Formats: sequence, structure tokens, C-alpha cells
Amino acid sequence: MRVLVIGSGAREHALCVALSSDPVVSALACAPGNAGTRAVAEPLDVDAADPEAVARVAVDWGAELVVIGPEVPLVAGAADAVRDAGIACFGPSAEAAQLEGSKSFAKHVMAAAGVPTARSWPVGGPAELETALDEAGAPYVVKDDGLAAGKGVLVTDDRAAAVAHGHHVLDAGGAVLVEEYLDGPEVSLFAVTDGTTVLPLLPAQDHKRRDDGDGGPNTGGMGAYAPLPWAPAGLVDEVLATVLQPTVDEMARRGETFSGLLYAGLALTSRGLRVVEFNARFGDPETQVVLPLLETPLAGLLHAAATGTLADHPPLRWREGAAVTVVVAAPGYPEAPRTGSPITGADGEGVLHAGTALAADGDVVSAGGRVLAVTGFGADLAAARQAAYERVAGVRLADAHWRTDIALAAVEGRIVVG
Repeated sequence: MRVLVIGSGAREHALCVALSSDPVVSALACAPGNAGTRAVAEPLDVDAADPEAVARVAVDWGAELVVIGPEVPLVAGAADAVRDAGIACFGPSAEAAQLEGSKSFAKHVMAAAGVPTARSWPVGGPAELETALDEAGAPYVVKDDGLAAGKGVLVTDDRAAAVAHGHHVLDAGGAVLVEEYLDGPEVSLFAVTDGTTVLPLLPAQDHKRRDDGDGGPNTGGMGAYAPLPWAPAGLVDEVLATVLQPTVDEMARRGETFSGLLYAGLALTSRGLRVVEFNARFGDPETQVVLPLLETPLAGLLHAAATGTLADHPPLRWREGAAVTVVVAAPGYPEAPRTGSPITGADGEGVLHAGTALAADGDVVSAGGRVLAVTGFGADLAAARQAAYERVAGVRLADAHWRTDIALAAVEGRIVVG
């Protein structure tokens, strides 16, 4: 099978690594890719945000399966264009991708499907913002209703900061969603679906804040780990029955069938399970810890979802052990990351490239805010964590920033549910 991956981050590098080890994959390409994906996949030029360009490169290269990584091409309709070209595609339609593209749309779907989630107040103007904040109360949760690369959410006790964030989004022409605050630890759960059958993957936890102790600004994710030793027994079954399957069924009822990867961001609150958000694709950096633990070959799984045959797919198999990913970020991330700096030590096992590029002299340089995702593996989380940080120590990037406490609370048994 000739497989084309669309995207350029560490998520796509992780997908390429997993797909390259699948014996049914005869050829693998990544468009546009990065300096790391070139080691396992043929690089192709494409503007991933242009659906027709994505379809053209898929046709020209002779792809038999296209896997779309990022949210922007999905919301733009790249999966529709690829399918219109007669090629199987793993990724939802533009209509279905609105589960991520519009938080208000996702709330409507959840309400219709009876999915538990936070109360919310859509905001279209400054006066509505003040009223919504009054009703929600502190801590204030203010979200950009559209795509914001994981950085459009502010959670704060500071009323002035909440108002300022809301005005910033409104002034930029966006819409705002104010939500009630959800306590409890958060869980990321991926599910592969063909629009009818839903297969959940392994739960993981992401670390969104830039700094140790969950301090600093929100980011696209500074690290992740899996599995979750503190997760309640039966969590995956509960999420499948109350969140994932009802959402997929509701999308089908609306005539907006969701096929691809449905990501549920969850809060295990004192009042029970609640959905924080949906994504329409593999999450980053959770993909970097979930896929290495998946023993089932990836290409066949994604192809079954893309072709509506997931009900016939064998049960998923998982490797023993744990994985921890630590994101190495450029100085100034997320506000103003410095790029163009040389990187060494980025070619070892478990080092996945995110924002990297090849300079004219062939050296690897930084090309984004999140530069590398360094993953360690072990018999348990403590061993995986040690392996990850040992690998981080071998990376050289001037003034790089990373958190030193990824998975630490889980290792020390400090995460309490309920």
C-alpha cells in the first residue's frame, strides 16, 4: 500500500515511524514533512491548507491511502478533495471536522447526543462577554470558538485578564465561548472510527502549560504520557458508551458522518466525566506516546476506517510498558519563538521532529515553536520518564526550553480522581 501523510509536525513524524514499520506499506511519503520525516518517508512539496493541492499531490504520487494529520487542512476540506479524487482518506469531511473547527457546533452536537460537558455561553460581542463571565463565575474559562492551535484558551481567576482575552479574540473577528470551570485531572482519548464502528485507543495525558507546575501560558502541548496508572477501571468503556459512540451516531444522524480520528479531551471532575473539547485528528503530543505502544499495524487500521470496514478489523493489541514524551521548545515559545538555530543530537531513537528544517548546508535547524518531541520507553512510567529525560539531555539547541516534570505527578501518585 502506498501511503501519503499530510503535515509537518512531530505528530506526522510519529505517524510516519509507525506506518514505516507496517509490512503492508510499500511506499511512504510525507508532505511537506520536516527534517526528521525524511529519514522514513519521501518528502513532497504541498500547501497543506489547500485542499486541491493536497488532492493533486496524492494523485500525482499514486497514493492509495492519505492520512491527514493537522486540523487546518481537515477543516478546509482536504479529506473531501482526496476522496473526490478516488483515493481512500483517513480524516473527516470539512462538515464533520467542525467538531473541532467550531466549539459552539461541538456543544450543539453534544447537547443533541446527551454527552456530558461543561455549561457554556456563546459570546458575539463585548456586552455578552461581561454577562457570560458574570454567569460562569471564577475561575474563568474563555475560549476562541475557532481553531487556535491549542493556544486559544485562557483559564484564570483574574477577571480583567479574562475580559482582555475575550476582547482580543473578538477584535480579531472571532467568536468567544465562555465555559464553566471543570475540576479534576484531564484525559486525552483517541478513537478510530469509520462513522459507525468506534475503536478507542489508549488513554493519555497532555501537559498544556509551558512551565513546570502547570505555570505559564497555554501551549499546543509540552509533553504527554501513557498509560494512566491512576485512571479509574472501566474509563475507556464509559467514554465509549457516553461520549464517543453517541457523538459518532449523532453526526451520522445529521448527515455529517464523522470518519477518521475523534479525539475527546476529558475532565474527570468531582461530578463525573465531562468533555472539555473534541478534536478531529490525532492530538500532538499524545500521538507520540500512544502510537509506539500500539502493537496492531497502523496502516491496516487507518485503511479500514477510511473504507468503512472497521467492524471487520481485529481487536487492537497493545505492548506492555509505558511511554513519556518531553517537548523541546524554542526560546520565546509560544508568543515569539526564535527559529533558525542549529540543532544537534536530534537523530536518535525516540526523537521526533516537530518544527525543524534542513538549512542550505544540510544542517538541521529550528523552524517552529515546538522543535522536538523526545520520547522514552520503559517497563513503567518511572523508567519511561528517566529514558525520555536522558534523551533530552543529548539534544543541543541554544536556549531551548522544556518542562522537567512531565508525568512526575503520576509517578509520585499525586493525581486524585473524584
